[in-house]
Amino acid sequence: MREYLSYLLRLRRVKGERTQVWRASLQRPGSLETKDFANLEALLAFLRVEIKEGVAPEPLQLEQAPPCPESRL
Repeated sequence: MREYLSYLLRLRRVKGERTQVWRASLQRPGSLETKDFANLEALLAFLRVEIKEGVAPEPLQLEQAPPCPESRL
């Protein structure tokens, strides 16, 4: 079982009918395969499914997530 997921996330703003909307895409490193999403909700729904399929035992709550060692914030 994999212990982590890694994606390249691209967010771009495009002109909609009345306003600008966000579009998203994910690409797995080392792969040319890209998955496009019409909105951020669809992106989050996809990630929830990826996590539930056994990649990670339990999704971490933000307050429980350990800080990234490379982070200098």
